[in-house]
Amino acid sequence: MATGQKLMRAVRVFEFGGPEVLKLRSDIAVPIPKDHQVLIKVHACGVNPVETYIRSGTYSRKPLLPYTPGSDVAGVIEAVGDNASAFKKGDRVFTSSTISGGYAEYALAADHTVYKLPEKLDFKQGAAIGIPYFTAYRALIHSACVKAGESVLVHGASGGVGLAACQIARAYGLKILGTAGTEEGQKIVLQNGAHEVFNHREVNYIDKIKKYVGEKGIDIIIEMLANVNLSKDLSLLSHGGRVIVVGSRGTIEINPRDTMAKESSIIGVTLFSSTKEFQQYAAALQAGMEIGWLKPVIGSQYPLEKVAEAHENIIHGSGATGKMILLL
Repeated sequence: MATGQKLMRAVRVFEFGGPEVLKLRSDIAVPIPKDHQVLIKVHACGVNPVETYIRSGTYSRKPLLPYTPGSDVAGVIEAVGDNASAFKKGDRVFTSSTISGGYAEYALAADHTVYKLPEKLDFKQGAAIGIPYFTAYRALIHSACVKAGESVLVHGASGGVGLAACQIARAYGLKILGTAGTEEGQKIVLQNGAHEVFNHREVNYIDKIKKYVGEKGIDIIIEMLANVNLSKDLSLLSHGGRVIVVGSRGTIEINPRDTMAKESSIIGVTLFSSTKEFQQYAAALQAGMEIGWLKPVIGSQYPLEKVAEAHENIIHGSGATGKMILLL
């Protein structure tokens, strides 16, 4: 270790596996920003389900070991590399991606994945924007091509992506139904733009949704748990309706015939293929922050020491209410 090199605390993964492979180290060198990079002093970092899949080694993208997880940080610019002139030391920012990993006291990021954080949002809210809002925006605007007046069902609406989808859909003039598994979750969904909410733990909730929407069906379904819900989703769609698959944790059997009479579609969404559109998404979301419809709801908060518990709970918890955050 070079003398005089600044050290920081960071979570490191040395092998793929369960939450126990997340190791908090205090001897990690603080990275130095190069061309078109900035160094951020991290105040908060969002925890996303995808980070648990990557950590377990089951995801399509495997980082080189060892690595630090986390893409959605909020904090203050600490240092600026060459040609990153959009930022200066002391700027409040949030990211949609990092180079060195977000579960750390400092994070390195490419300047085109860093955005100014308006004063009206705190760092916790800043750390809740990245993956949830960019995913929800991509799902609704790019993949579903929503039009004002259409109906959307956010299937699993009380988590980070779900609430983002409700807020964006409301701002764009859609009629929104949401589902959640707890009373608190249902309340939060209604407070964040949904017109009606259903409890997906009730045995007959699909019948209730069908009764509510009537013959026409639902134009768009944003689906967080496709391996459980996809077959039911197809029965709920309108003619020309589309299911946008944002999350899935396994396989499911469907009857393709269910798509034929309605000429419906199933469309998958990933964020990692779409960096060139990020500037467009960022412009729309920045407007949402300024106008006030983009207001992240914070759920459970964990210190860096409890990162393994956070990873356990985001997958096996009793139902999300808001966005999970690591605090630094």
